[in-house]
Amino acid sequence: MLEEIASLKEKVGSLVNARLEQFRRLGREGKVIFDFRPFANYVYQADIFSELCFCILTANSSALMGIKLQESIGVEGFKSMSFEQLEKAIASLGHRFPKQRAERIVKARERFEGVLELLRSEKESKKIRELLSDPKSPYKVEGLGLKEASHFLRNIGFENLAIVDRHVLRYLKEKSLVPESKTLTKNLYMQAEERLEEICHRLGISQAELDLYIFYEKTSKVLK
Repeated sequence: MLEEIASLKEKVGSLVNARLEQFRRLGREGKVIFDFRPFANYVYQADIFSELCFCILTANSSALMGIKLQESIGVEGFKSMSFEQLEKAIASLGHRFPKQRAERIVKARERFEGVLELLRSEKESKKIRELLSDPKSPYKVEGLGLKEASHFLRNIGFENLAIVDRHVLRYLKEKSLVPESKTLTKNLYMQAEERLEEICHRLGISQAELDLYIFYEKTSKVLK
């Protein structure tokens, strides 16, 4: 397994590092130009709120669908489109849940100042994740569970959180590092994150970097 990741690092390490730097710049400067070539022909600007919306859209869908919608709707569209306009835009590209995702984006606007306040006041990434995903938290964003909150934080520069999506979970099951289960419970999520932390420690890389290598191994793409 270590050899496998080392081989991927040699193959696409420069592209992974470029993506990680885009994430850091987004968190540091509040905006960034994402360039997904040669894996997908999309180049566009994102800000922190549009990245939050990307993670809402990607849940139970795909990173590529989120990328297409993030480019199509744009930074200003996420902020200003009406519910009806968002629903139509999301449906136009074939997302399975246009109404629900439009509702969540509109609700996220109301929560976003609180999200920014949390990001300014708290630096411990796992605590931020818990506050964004816990239904009892005043900072809860509808549509963000552990995976989606981790995804959002990783994409704005927090690098020590695991995004346990279907690709990562399948990878860990193939390596017999987590038990077979059809349901991703919180306990299983935390167990998977521990296994990934062990791999990161042995390789001397971050969770953010490892996630991109596993995603590439499963999809032949470096996206986000």
